[in-house]
Amino acid sequence: MQDGKAEKPKLVVGIIVDQMRAEYLTRFQDKFGDKGFKRIMNDGYVFKNAHYNYIPTKTAPGHASVYTGTTPKFHGIISNSWYHKDIKKDENCVFDGNVRTIGSTSDNGERSPHKMLATTITDELQLSSQGRSKVIGISLKDRGAILPAGHMADAAYWYDDSNGNFISSTYYMETLPDWMQKFNKENKVNKHLKTDWNTLLPIEQYKESTKDQQVYETVFAHKKDSKFPYAYKSLSNKERYEILPETPYGNTIVAELAIEAIEHENLGQGDETDFLAVSFSSTDKIGHAFGPYSIEVQDTYLRLDQDLALILEQLDSKVGKGNYTLFLTADHAASDVSVYLEEQKIPTGTYHPEAVMAQVQNKLKSLYNLDGMIEAISGDQLFLNRELIDSKKLDFNAVLNVCKNELMKVPGVFEVMLRPDLERFEYTTDEKGMVQRGYHIQRSGDVVILFNAAWSSFREYGTGHGSGYTYDTHVPMLWYGSNIPKGSSTKRKSITDISPTLTLMLGLKFPNATTGEVIQELFKE
Repeated sequence: MQDGKAEKPKLVVGIIVDQMRAEYLTRFQDKFGDKGFKRIMNDGYVFKNAHYNYIPTKTAPGHASVYTGTTPKFHGIISNSWYHKDIKKDENCVFDGNVRTIGSTSDNGERSPHKMLATTITDELQLSSQGRSKVIGISLKDRGAILPAGHMADAAYWYDDSNGNFISSTYYMETLPDWMQKFNKENKVNKHLKTDWNTLLPIEQYKESTKDQQVYETVFAHKKDSKFPYAYKSLSNKERYEILPETPYGNTIVAELAIEAIEHENLGQGDETDFLAVSFSSTDKIGHAFGPYSIEVQDTYLRLDQDLALILEQLDSKVGKGNYTLFLTADHAASDVSVYLEEQKIPTGTYHPEAVMAQVQNKLKSLYNLDGMIEAISGDQLFLNRELIDSKKLDFNAVLNVCKNELMKVPGVFEVMLRPDLERFEYTTDEKGMVQRGYHIQRSGDVVILFNAAWSSFREYGTGHGSGYTYDTHVPMLWYGSNIPKGSSTKRKSITDISPTLTLMLGLKFPNATTGEVIQELFKE
């Protein structure tokens, strides 16, 4: 158990599972082995009531919030991409045109953490050790590797679906290390996708999921249905590279890369604490494609359980039991598929963002006889054309109220929040506080639209996430390893509590915009 005199771990491993609901730990528990999720849960500390405390619940804000200990209001990562008023278009949250790709001829490496405005726990570790700690981020997704690793990372590696390799950028290095080049040459994608994806267990044992092949499940281009098995042998290399993230083998390759990094970067072998940030993204891709009650999702988690077991085995072998601390959480959870809910007679609905924007745009045009008063809709936020409004000497607040009144006529809308109120008032609880904590004054829109529970943006297949409802906010929070007591708690915790808790465990300065609280249950007073 942690106290003021406890030795710091040699290595911290942060694991984020993209789109993991907390309830998967219990729903799938009987099918897990003993060496993965169950080992962490049985021998570590389980927080059963952990949530995100802001809107929107998306991948990039989730990763940034876990590692900065604060919300988009302060760290500035308001979505995976957002509308930039200066360039008049959406842009990737980690895009950086001042760096170039390492490990590929594509532009998928033009990435860095420069848009993140706060320090991370990984940054504070580097500052404290004067750069002697080693920090590495790994994920299929660029944002999943880059944001957790922070501004001062030694390396971040992410997947390039143009060539099936893991790449980086000149922000971190001028060439991939030899061990990384060797890893890429092994062509892991073709190795894994030579095997069909069939269920790990006999398919009739997946009683925790719906029957195979539902009308709302994605049908991939190389298949005629959404039924097991999924065969990849006939695909070209290019097709295999592109489809890998949509298979559980994407997680397996990330786990294999993490294991190689522990070995070849000698993580946990120095005098200072090192940090390995790993994000598993195939869970999100498969969740989007098939929905949370699909056999595909359940089988993906059973296979991830095996991948986690291999990582833990490597940590025991190379770093040593009791020498590392690990936490596991998610960047968001997931909504149910609307069609599935309809089948179960549960109220639900969908909307088309472009149609919503057009309805408001037409209303404004009818009143002011002006085209283009709304520039964009991005992340359920309207961005108004301030230059046009100001040039015509229109009352901005009046225009906003027209938008609000028209939006309240849209089916499924239950609340609309306007920029002046978000700038002027301080909200603390419920959905208004969640919107404000996810709202960055310079980067966010002028109108925020909130929909009823179980309503989501239309998708032909699968499901999404992004709301402030518990189905999107409730995620696992597991702690395991050095100085972590055994136990569990049902007290509500915020995901932003992870970073300040690690800060005290490691004896560091808090990340500079921290708003989370230290988790007392993990410390002995």
